[in-house]
Amino acid sequence: MKYSLLKEIICSLEKYDEHCKKEAIEDVDFESYKSWLLDEPNQIISWDGKDTGRSMNSVINTLIVHLNRYAKTYSKSVIQNTEFVSQEDFIYLINLNAFGAMTKMDLIKKNIHEKSPGMQIINRLIAKGWINQIDDKIDKRQKLISITEEGKKILDENMEKIRNATNIVTGNLTDKEKMVLISLLQKLDTYHHPIYHANKKPEELLDYVNNLEK
Repeated sequence: MKYSLLKEIICSLEKYDEHCKKEAIEDVDFESYKSWLLDEPNQIISWDGKDTGRSMNSVINTLIVHLNRYAKTYSKSVIQNTEFVSQEDFIYLINLNAFGAMTKMDLIKKNIHEKSPGMQIINRLIAKGWINQIDDKIDKRQKLISITEEGKKILDENMEKIRNATNIVTGNLTDKEKMVLISLLQKLDTYHHPIYHANKKPEELLDYVNNLEK
């Protein structure tokens, strides 16, 4: 064991003890300590490179990339021995099943995809008979896409594996930790969503975001 880690833990416990004395908290146990850690803004958290100046932003970006790759790995297991070509196939079907008929571009945007790969996925699902095109009752000039009975069937047949992969991705987080994570991820999504849909050119994007924050 690295003694520096042990020292950090002891320092954290000392801070928690001071907090309890200050707030006159008598019911002290491990669960209350964990709750305090989640709420404590100055809690001691270590990461690779912290001592040499690696920033929190760098760590967050790296961990998000890693989690995305882990999730894709589990999704590959879901599509083994199925008619799905990629995880996007069942994600598109899940969205149509949950939210109902929508335009092709609405479905593509909901999945944060570029138009070209998104259309390829939709055309593949149409070819398989899992989704179809219907007339928009409001705007007859516009086509909507919806999930077919065959699409629902293939989705139902694989939902147990999909749910299993989803559960594995959240790992050993407690329900309380999941709620905290959802809150944080929703905050980030709310921040990035309008920026993404501003459709700025790559060479303009960073300056555009920086100007928004001034």
